[in-house]
Amino acid sequence: MKRMKTLLSLMLAVCSGSLSAEAGNYRNVFVEMGYQPAEVDAKVQEVFNDVFRGPNKVYFEVGDTMGYVSDIKNHDARTEGMSYGMMIAVQFGEKDIFDRLWRWSKKYMQHQDGPREGYFAWSCKTDGTRNAEGAASDGELYFVTALLFASNRWGDQTGINYKAEAQHILNCIQPKEYTPAPRQGGFGGFGPQQQGPQKMFLIDPETRLITFTPDGFGQRFTDPSYHIPAFYEVWAKYADDGRKDYWLDCAEKSRAFLHKCTNEKTGLNPDMCNYDGTLMAGWGGRRNGGSCFRYDSWRVPMNITLDYEWSGKDADWQRQYGEKIQDFFYSQGVDTFVDQYRVDGTLPEGDEILQAGGFRKLRHSIGLVSTVAAASILCQHAKKKEFVDALWKARHEPFEDGYFDAYYDGLLRLFAFMHLSGKYRMIEK
Repeated sequence: MKRMKTLLSLMLAVCSGSLSAEAGNYRNVFVEMGYQPAEVDAKVQEVFNDVFRGPNKVYFEVGDTMGYVSDIKNHDARTEGMSYGMMIAVQFGEKDIFDRLWRWSKKYMQHQDGPREGYFAWSCKTDGTRNAEGAASDGELYFVTALLFASNRWGDQTGINYKAEAQHILNCIQPKEYTPAPRQGGFGGFGPQQQGPQKMFLIDPETRLITFTPDGFGQRFTDPSYHIPAFYEVWAKYADDGRKDYWLDCAEKSRAFLHKCTNEKTGLNPDMCNYDGTLMAGWGGRRNGGSCFRYDSWRVPMNITLDYEWSGKDADWQRQYGEKIQDFFYSQGVDTFVDQYRVDGTLPEGDEILQAGGFRKLRHSIGLVSTVAAASILCQHAKKKEFVDALWKARHEPFEDGYFDAYYDGLLRLFAFMHLSGKYRMIEK
C-alpha cells in the first residue's frame, strides 16, 4: 500500500508540473507536453550532434588526445566553452570528448605556477596561444563541477585523476596575495590598474559571492549569470576538500543574491552588478553599462532552473521567478521578444546595445529562446507550453543579414534540451 501511495504521489506531481529533482526524479517536460519519448531522445541527440559533430560544430579534435570548443565568430577558445563542453560530455557519457577537452584546457589554459596557479586563462587562440592571462570566474566554476562528476561517473583510475584535479583548483582559488605585473588585467584587461600587493580570490571573502574576475578590478563586483548555487552543493557533497560548510554557505548566499539582483516586476537581471544586487550605471563607458539584460544575463533563468532541479532549496521563490520572467517575455511576444532589455523591460538604445559578431542589433536569439523555455520546469501556468513548443520548432540557422552564432546560441540550446528532457542531472557516485 505504501508503495502504491508513493507511486500515486509521483504521478500526481508530474501531472501538476510540480515535481523537482529532490527525490532524484528529472522530468521530461517535452513528454509532459505531448511529445513522444523516442522523438525527444532523437531530437536531443540531433542537437548534441549539431554542437559536436555537425557541419556547424564548435568542437574540434587535435591529434590523438586533445580537443577544443571554439567561439567561431571570435576565433578563439574560451574557458566558458571548454568547461561547458566538459559538462555536456560527462552528462552524455562521452568520456573521450571530456578527456580531450580537459587535456587541452590543462595544457594551454591552466596556469601551472606563479600567483595564478590553478586558474585558467579565459581566452586562447585555437593553437593554444593565450589572448589573456586572467581568468573569468565562471570557467573555474564549471571546470570543478564537471571534474567531480567525471570522478563520480568514471572513477579516477582511467588516466586522469579527476577529483584530484578538481581539488587542486579549489585549493588554488582560496584568497592569496600577489603583486600584479604592469597592465595585468582580468577579463580582457579592462578597468583601472590597481597598484601594490593585492588579494586574488574567486569568491569574495566578505560576501561569499563569486567575482566577475578573480583579480584586480573585476573582484569589485559580480555577474549574476555566474551564480549557480547547485554547483556549490556538488562541491560540498563530493569535493572532500574540508570546506563543506563553507560551500553550503556560499550556496545560500548566492540564492539570496539572486533575489536581490532580479527586477521585481520583470524578473530581468543585469549583466553585471554590485554584490548587493544594485546596478552599476556607467560601467565600461556605456550608458547604463552592464546594467542591461543581455548575453550573459540569458543564462540566469536556466541556472535558477538547475538549482530548482538539483537542490529544491529555494523552490517557492524559484517558481514565482519562473512565471514572472515568462510573463514578461510573453508580453513581448513568444516569437518576437528581443535579446536585450533594460532590467525594467524597456528597450536599450545606441551603445547600450552590446554588439556581437560585428553587429550592434537586437534580435530574437535562439540562445535566449532556449533559456526562457528551460524555465518552464519552474512554472505551472499554461504559457509554458508555448515557450517549450517555440524552442522545439526553432531553427538554429543564420539570420538574414548573415549573423550566426554556432557557439553561444548552440550551447545554450543544447543545455535547454538537456534540461527539458530530464537529461541534465547531478551525477551521483
